[in-house]
Amino acid sequence: MKRIGILTAGGDTPALNATIYGAVARANSLKIEIIGLQRGYAGLLDRRVPHVHLNPLFTTIPELDPCKGGTLLGSSRTYLDETHQDLLELFATHVRKLKLDGLICIGGDGTINGMQPIAAILPCVLAPKTIDNDLGLNYIDEANEWIQRPIDASGKSRKELVRTRDSMELEDIVNYATPGYATAVFVVAQSIERLRTTAESHRSVAIVEVMGRQSGYIALGAAYAQPDIILIPEVPIHLEQLTARVLHLYDLQQNVVIVVGEGARNSDGTELGAAKPTFDPAGNVYYSGAADAIGRMLTSSLGEHVFDEMRTHEPLSSSVFIRKIGHTQRGGRPILFDRFYASQLGGKAVDLLVSGESNEIATLQYERASGFRIGSISANKLRDQSGEIHPRSVHPSFYDAKRMLLSPAGIDYLHPIFHNAIGADDVESIRTQMFSAGSVRTRYQSVNSDIRKRIRYL
Repeated sequence: MKRIGILTAGGDTPALNATIYGAVARANSLKIEIIGLQRGYAGLLDRRVPHVHLNPLFTTIPELDPCKGGTLLGSSRTYLDETHQDLLELFATHVRKLKLDGLICIGGDGTINGMQPIAAILPCVLAPKTIDNDLGLNYIDEANEWIQRPIDASGKSRKELVRTRDSMELEDIVNYATPGYATAVFVVAQSIERLRTTAESHRSVAIVEVMGRQSGYIALGAAYAQPDIILIPEVPIHLEQLTARVLHLYDLQQNVVIVVGEGARNSDGTELGAAKPTFDPAGNVYYSGAADAIGRMLTSSLGEHVFDEMRTHEPLSSSVFIRKIGHTQRGGRPILFDRFYASQLGGKAVDLLVSGESNEIATLQYERASGFRIGSISANKLRDQSGEIHPRSVHPSFYDAKRMLLSPAGIDYLHPIFHNAIGADDVESIRTQMFSAGSVRTRYQSVNSDIRKRIRYL
């Protein structure tokens, strides 16, 4: 290996630059050139192929800062599959012109699918990223537990996960946590803490929507902010149970904070935030309001009499308020856990290519006795019998459906990630940078402006 390409695809996360930094640092030690490809797979299909030499003279360029969120390479949701033969031929032509010996793709399941046909052209490996923490398996044979089931007389079918294990060990998890997840939970926990005091002050019910698509890991992590109820997509919502719990809590403390994952489902399995689903190029549903739907349901089921004593002469509609934390979960400075392990996974991706691997994923594994370690797994191990990769869901043992909160096993899962997730330098950066006098005197200096000066073309 003399020259490796690297790209970021899909949605942004706080730890992308840290992953790139780790890959470049490892390549420097091995005297391998790293070429940063702009805008993910879309950049490789551009006739000019915009790219940046990330380590001239095997020294990392100063613009690559692992403490900055986002990606200095840019990203896109353009993906390839085996049916795009003309585009694959164009891709192969550009790879030859760039003289690449291998490619590191930083992304999630959509990026893996895009990487599969490319792996037939040159060696490709994946460094994982997603704030949703849904890339991996709860145990190694989980992918084979997805089966097709008919749901009506016309023969229409859907895939369903039929689990063979009611419990699991933390050591069984394939890819324990993905870079970006810890920082997203940090942002969510801070936001919920602040919203709690508003709910207390106004004697309100607050419904806070967090990201995660069909997986409830971010909602699970929100437990650090002590919400009263956590609703995850893996467990359907029963309105009667939810209403009864809200009534009990409101009578006790005159406020309730509910956290809901954006992919939350009704008791009949309908996704509350995707009544009219639209899809991104990777086939992912754009969610549009699970919290709003739950707010309407609760407003109707609770009734005005619940708030009569505490909110006299105020409309019922103002007693329930909804907030979506949104894309702030994706951005900003990554906390220590994400920075450290993202860089380790980036370095592992380089080592996988050097050792001759292809279509392989770098993973973060956990052992109770020794903590975290870096490993790898074939991308095909994540595919079901028909070749599809499913988002990893929260295992039922991590969630107490009766209390609508974490179970003891869920607490055990989160603890290794978060007990030392924030570094002293994270706190110091807030103290010294948040209200720096220089910030109010000068405009924001985007890394895009600096990196454009380094971009080269075929």
